[in-house]
Amino acid sequence: MTGGAADLPRPRSGAGAGAGTGAVLALDIGGTKLAAGLVGPDGAVTRLATAPTPRGGAEEVWRAVAALVRPHAAGTGPAAVGVGCPGPLNAAAGTVSPVNIPAWRDFPLRERLAGLTGAPVTLANDAVCAAVGEYRRGAGQGAAAMLGMVVSTGVGGGLVLDGQVYGGPTGNAGNIGHAIADPDGEPCPCGGIGCVETIASGPSMVRRARTAGWPGPPGATAADLARDAARGDPAARAALARAAGALAVAIVSAAVLADLDVVVVGGGVASAGDLLLGPLTQQCGRHGGNAFARRLRVTLATLSGPAAGLIGAAALAVADREPAALCWP
Repeated sequence: MTGGAADLPRPRSGAGAGAGTGAVLALDIGGTKLAAGLVGPDGAVTRLATAPTPRGGAEEVWRAVAALVRPHAAGTGPAAVGVGCPGPLNAAAGTVSPVNIPAWRDFPLRERLAGLTGAPVTLANDAVCAAVGEYRRGAGQGAAAMLGMVVSTGVGGGLVLDGQVYGGPTGNAGNIGHAIADPDGEPCPCGGIGCVETIASGPSMVRRARTAGWPGPPGATAADLARDAARGDPAARAALARAAGALAVAIVSAAVLADLDVVVVGGGVASAGDLLLGPLTQQCGRHGGNAFARRLRVTLATLSGPAAGLIGAAALAVADREPAALCWP
């Protein structure tokens, strides 16, 4: 996907021989975890492998990605490669500069993957890929205008409007994590002030809860925070509520701008379930009383783990090329 709008592949009947052999290699690159798997024409993810994202230099991160990819590149290799990576990215140039992977700045990810696999590579924002996955196989099915969100180490988003992915000229459209939720808030690594990500990402919530007295374990994650919030810890609950408020401001603003009917929230933080969805829905209702957002529905993602991102990355790779051997549902 090189920016702008991309049609998602539609069902094709009678794809015939070879339709089951055109698996796409999909990658989901995150600030905390890397995942790779083969996605078949039926949307099933097989040979899934994961690894932690290294905290070292650019080549160390690349070696970890290459180690996941190399087993899939042996023999005939994949028909195509679809990869989701946090932004900012330049989809036209094939380079990435993820806020949450500081070692990669203008890293030539598409070129490296093409050289390793010998297959054409489609690069898109990881949250866009997750949005496409949920649109095709999860909670976004049937949506006319959908924003898919990933709330995890960072906060990202992707837009699917009238059956088309909208990535914008550079592939960064929908990046709701860097919308402003608090004009007087904290600096963000992206260069902004008061971004949603500074309040609602997992690390931001953990940090705020600790400041308020939450005695979480060393190396605590949003999952630890959610567990203690469920047990009634006031600082943990307050951090989740603050995150829900920031997300709601951004979601309602996006709904008004893009005439959204559905927002699907996924990612590791979404594992908090109703502890997040409850206050988020309440806050969206509070801010969304105007006539332009009344039909908005906010729901949690239904695809687990990296499945949404991998399915979406594969679907975008297919949409870029439409190989005759693939019958994509």
